[in-house]
Formats: sequence, structure tokens, C-alpha cells
Amino acid sequence: MSKIVKKETLCEDIAGQGCGLKRVIDIIGGKWKIMILCVIDSNEVVRYGELNRSIHGITNTMLANSLKDLETDGLVERKQYDEMPVRVEYNLTQKAKSLIPILLELKKWGEENL
Repeated sequence: MSKIVKKETLCEDIAGQGCGLKRVIDIIGGKWKIMILCVIDSNEVVRYGELNRSIHGITNTMLANSLKDLETDGLVERKQYDEMPVRVEYNLTQKAKSLIPILLELKKWGEENL
């Protein structure tokens, strides 16, 4: 008698609160967040103006909101220095760094299939 091996599903509760894939898409989905992570990953530490110049087409409002979201979700760390003018730097958290290999796999898949 052979054992039936159940295939792992992407989501047990499709698009429900318990779906890990939905939570990931909620955090990094959208037009700009992955691009922001890419720029910070490439430079390790980035200032706001450098991000703004590096991501063509992003508005100041969208960049500020996306950075706040990424910080709230624990992917980006914001460090403000008590200087005049104020200097703010952004870097990836360990949580975000663990996501980079997955994004590289998605990039590779896109290059091979799209």
C-alpha cells in the first residue's frame, strides 16, 4: 500500500488572514516597494534624496508613504541624526535582507519566462 503525499499549497486559506503569501504581497506589493528595497539593497545605506533620484517616476508623497509602510512592517530602518539640516538614512533590516534571495529568484524567473 502506497502513501499518498499531499502537495503543499501556496495558501491553505486562499487570500484569508492566515495566508502567508497574501501577507507578503500586502507588505511588498504595489508599484514602488520592491524598487525601494532594491535601491537600499544596492547601496546598503541610502538617504531620501538618493532614493528619490534613483526611482524614476515616484512622487515625494508615494516615496514617503512607502518608506513609512516598509518601516512599520519591519523591512526598513530609519535613522535620523540630530544635525542641521536634518539627515535621515535608510537601511534594510535583517527581515528584509532575508527577503532579497527570494526577490532574486523572482527576477531570475522573470528574465527566463517573460
